Amino acid sequence: MPVVVDIDVMMARRKLGVGELAERIGITPTNLAVLKNGRAKAVRFSTLDALCEVLDCQPGDILRWEP
Repeated sequence: MPVVVDIDVMMARRKLGVGELAERIGITPTNLAVLKNGRAKAVRFSTLDALCEVLDCQPGDILRWEP
């Protein structure tokens, strides 16, 4: 998977658990875990927007591309 999701890093910096972050961005903890563990095939822009707002970051802080 060439796009790597680094939500764990930002969650640790913000001291947020999966349950709390999921609630604040409006998705289930299971769906957040799928995204966090790199098993998601896609991410909605609304979810990415909510993640960036809650984590106070830019998309590039939680997503990166590896060739």
